[in-house]
Amino acid sequence: MAEAAAELLERAVQRDPALEELRALRVAVHAVPPAALRARLGGHHLVALFGLLGVNDREQVSACVSILERLLQALDPLYVIQNLREELQKGLFHPDDSVKILTMSQVGRIVEDSAALIEILHSPELLQQIIICIGGEKIAVAKEAIKSLSRIARSQEGLEALFGSSLLGELRNVMATSDVVRYRVYELIVEISSVSAESLNCCANSGLIPELIGELTGEDVLVRATCIEMVTSLAHTPHGRQYLAQQGVIDRISNIILGAEADPFSSFYLPGFVKFFGNLAIVDSPQQICERYPVFMEKVFEMAESQDPTMIGVAVDTLGILGSNVEGKQVLQKTRSRFQNLLSKIGHQAKNAPTELRLRCLDAISSLLYLPPEQQTEDLLRMTESWFTSLSSQPLELFRSISTQPFPDLHCGALRVFTAIANQPWAQKLMLDSPGFVEYVVDRSVEPDKASKDAKYELVKALVNSKTIAEIFGNQYYLRLRAYLHEGPYYVKAVSTTAVEGAE
Repeated sequence: MAEAAAELLERAVQRDPALEELRALRVAVHAVPPAALRARLGGHHLVALFGLLGVNDREQVSACVSILERLLQALDPLYVIQNLREELQKGLFHPDDSVKILTMSQVGRIVEDSAALIEILHSPELLQQIIICIGGEKIAVAKEAIKSLSRIARSQEGLEALFGSSLLGELRNVMATSDVVRYRVYELIVEISSVSAESLNCCANSGLIPELIGELTGEDVLVRATCIEMVTSLAHTPHGRQYLAQQGVIDRISNIILGAEADPFSSFYLPGFVKFFGNLAIVDSPQQICERYPVFMEKVFEMAESQDPTMIGVAVDTLGILGSNVEGKQVLQKTRSRFQNLLSKIGHQAKNAPTELRLRCLDAISSLLYLPPEQQTEDLLRMTESWFTSLSSQPLELFRSISTQPFPDLHCGALRVFTAIANQPWAQKLMLDSPGFVEYVVDRSVEPDKASKDAKYELVKALVNSKTIAEIFGNQYYLRLRAYLHEGPYYVKAVSTTAVEGAE
């Protein structure tokens, strides 16, 4: 197979090949492992194939890109940069985006190799052209450029090359292209900053992180909405959170939420600002964040109690994030009746709202009610039970009715709620006391698709793995659940048929 591919390759580079020959070569090289091609592959083959990209024929370019992608995988990154530097450079100027993406993906490979990285850093014109690609019309080209540059910046030498030379000026020139491109550069800067405290310092000293923060807290509400997503990404790392706190950014975001009452345009940015605090609470400490920034919790409750589906959705998502760990659950429990009343509204929305909001409510409910076995103290079990009963006058029946609806997403969402409570003794007693519930759990015929079968299997697994299930459900039901688990999610019972003589 490798010999056939090598023969076709040799033929293709010795003369101007027809499109049919390139198609045959593409099929051949993709049928052979890259390692098997390595011994038969020479630099002249690749130079010739790169040369075939210089035509105004999309089919030929597409075939050559596909062949090159495969062949380049067979080569050492250091070899590629030392022998094909000029070809890569030309590739970045090519009018076809697929050639640019091919070239930048190779740069991404090259910078993973420490020896090859040095070669790349000695090619400022190559890096300059990748920066220019951030301003490309096609988002796929821009994304590949961001990916390559963020990989380059993972090393100390790469950081210094990007921020300690004329390349920083090139980044600023690209930013001036348009608002969209400016945000792409911010996206790159945040990605680089997330790697380490040193990377963040480089980005901060370049002036680009302070500019992003300036836009976040500026007057343009649409710009705020875009920038908060990037600042939220920055807050995912400890050094990012430390920087934002030291610069007073978290306090400023809190103050903007506080002043949102008087801003008729606050609906543009409020969801993002609230999500920022939700994410901050879960990666930091829910209690500390909610105590230090009480405006956050107050705003979440206000949004959840409003009539605006968009605001309700964000509030429900945030409550789900906040209540996904025990500390967050305890913070919510301290609000007493206000949260209990809110649960009643969330239960109502899970039943009656438009489908997308119903799904978000079901996911939040699952997150709020789940308790890992090692954290199931009497107090916490009492709390989740009281939360469950606050959702509806007959909560088990509410979710059971949702799980029998012919909409796979809702069906699975309701099953996830059952799975969340399945390892808690109070829930097991409720399930056992609900007529026909256990039969419903072990009935495979009600699951119409793969996602539903998988969701039901997770429920059965959660029940079987619980320490209290055998005692509460009794031996008969426990054994049926164990048999279901053993048979797997897609088991189909064989139906035997008996042939009768003379039957048609």
